[in-house]
Amino acid sequence: MTPMGILHRANLMTTELSRRWRPRSLLQLVLLAFVVVMLPIAVLMFQAGQALSQLSSLADQSARQAVEETRRARMLSSLALQMERSARQYAVIEEEGLRDIYNQKARQFGELLQQHEPLMRDNPDFQSLVERFRQLRVLPPSSVDDDMGEFLQRFSGFAAESDAVRDATNDLIDARIADIREQADAVKARLWMQTAALVSASLMLMLFFTWLITRPIRQLERRIFGLGSGDHSDTPTRIQGPAELVQLGERLTWLSGRLSELEAQKQQFLRHMSHELKTPLASVREGTSLLSDGVAGELNERQSEVVRLIDENGLELQTLIEQLLDYNLLQNSRRMKVTQFDVATVIQEVLSKHRLALDNKGMQVRSPHHPLTWQADRERTARVLDNLISNAIAYGSDGGELVIRATHQRDWLALDVANSGEPIAESDREHLFEAFYQGSARRKGPLKGSGIGLSVAADCARLQHGQLALVDDTELPVCFRLTLPWASASVRGAQHDNEAAPDDTFPGGEARKETWSVR
Repeated sequence: MTPMGILHRANLMTTELSRRWRPRSLLQLVLLAFVVVMLPIAVLMFQAGQALSQLSSLADQSARQAVEETRRARMLSSLALQMERSARQYAVIEEEGLRDIYNQKARQFGELLQQHEPLMRDNPDFQSLVERFRQLRVLPPSSVDDDMGEFLQRFSGFAAESDAVRDATNDLIDARIADIREQADAVKARLWMQTAALVSASLMLMLFFTWLITRPIRQLERRIFGLGSGDHSDTPTRIQGPAELVQLGERLTWLSGRLSELEAQKQQFLRHMSHELKTPLASVREGTSLLSDGVAGELNERQSEVVRLIDENGLELQTLIEQLLDYNLLQNSRRMKVTQFDVATVIQEVLSKHRLALDNKGMQVRSPHHPLTWQADRERTARVLDNLISNAIAYGSDGGELVIRATHQRDWLALDVANSGEPIAESDREHLFEAFYQGSARRKGPLKGSGIGLSVAADCARLQHGQLALVDDTELPVCFRLTLPWASASVRGAQHDNEAAPDDTFPGGEARKETWSVR
């Protein structure tokens, strides 16, 4: 089996194991994470306690031994002086009491030497002191002057040897303290290494359990964002984690399916409604056309006015139906058709469609006529302009102005469609581009708008990585600005959440601008 096959098999086994074993609840997972993360710290605390207890015991024992050995060494030095003094007093006074005192001091000195022997058995000063003590252990009778004089001469250097043993004892104690200090440093270094290792293990375990807890939450978050953006995947990612989150993922799967069904029903309703409305409307418009042409006989002025009113309202109703069809088509089509086109030509083509309505409205139009080549989706750009101009005609003032401006800077194009009339209320500005939203301003004409024109226009702008926004204009009270980037010829699709140009400036800073506003 190849290494890739082994790795794939191990991954499948790990995934299957994680699916079979998981805490039954989020609380169990959190408690398990707490226990496992605290386990290395508990081990560290236990080892630190053991090491400190060992050091404390060693230091206590060493301190006791040092005090005892120092006291014994000092007693040896003191007894050596006392023995010499007692011997010399006995040689002068010759009292038996002084002899008994000497024998008592000598006996104590011997006991201390015996106790001190395990510590300084190999020390030459100690061996010399032991040998000297053997010669001084028994005090001869004072009646023998020669023996007493020779005995007293043996005390020469006895006190110095005792002091040497005391100094050697202090050196041994200092060496032992230094050894304890080295052991303490070694224990300290070991504890630091164990602390680093176990704390690192705790951090790794903490990160692992954090990943275990946050992974299903992130999966749920992606699922929720997918539902919000309209992505109803047929094969959603399986949520792996505690039972509550798995159950929540199953609920989201059910909700996704339900939303897909509702979306399909909505699209089907729009298609059927648009089709069913267009069929009788075509018959109505055909009838009004026949009446206007006098096929059924000549009409008087009053009858002609009624027929004209029916025809105009039929035309407006047809426009609303086409907007519904555009909205339905836009919701199902997210692909761009990038071509190069002349912006001024597109503007004039769209204006020509509304020429009759503009004349009836008595609106003065100012628009660019100088050529300006741009690369974008021509059809969607024209659709945005068509909706904006229709909106200006519907809500603009009679006999007012309609101004279209084209401005480009580097790789961005701005198209402003401004009109006279009542300014848009502040309460409506946040909802202008929401589908089916009806603002407080009333549409001028017998028919009420559908509320999807600006929504369709905004979607067309976003699909081209651009933006449609309501901006402030120094000349007219209502101004919509469409900003579009220079699209790459290789672009075939657009994302819904791409960044767009700001409302009042172009990206990239200041640069050369070209503006047309021709009567």
